[in-house]
Amino acid sequence: MLTSGNVSDIKAAPALLERASRMRYLLADKGYDADRLRQSLREAGAIPVIPGRRNRKRAIRYDKDRYRGRHLIENAFCRLKDFRRVATRYDKLAANFLSGVALATAVAFWL
Repeated sequence: MLTSGNVSDIKAAPALLERASRMRYLLADKGYDADRLRQSLREAGAIPVIPGRRNRKRAIRYDKDRYRGRHLIENAFCRLKDFRRVATRYDKLAANFLSGVALATAVAFWL
């Protein structure tokens, strides 16, 4: 599917989850707050750890202790974005971009 411009987080979620392996929990920010996504995660056997948006009529309960660990994921993405080629998506082909991310990951977290 080709689209122009940015795609919102919630619209991209089903395609990402199709490729993901089995998981117990899914930690995500408020951008992924949707009843349909929560339902599909539960049907797949995963527990959504997603806070509700401020404008929800009914408050969403989620595991706040587990959600606090999400900053580690954000920190990892920040380290990868220190590499200009990854941050600006310099490569146009997905395979080349993935190779750049793999190299940046090796340098940032292993070396």
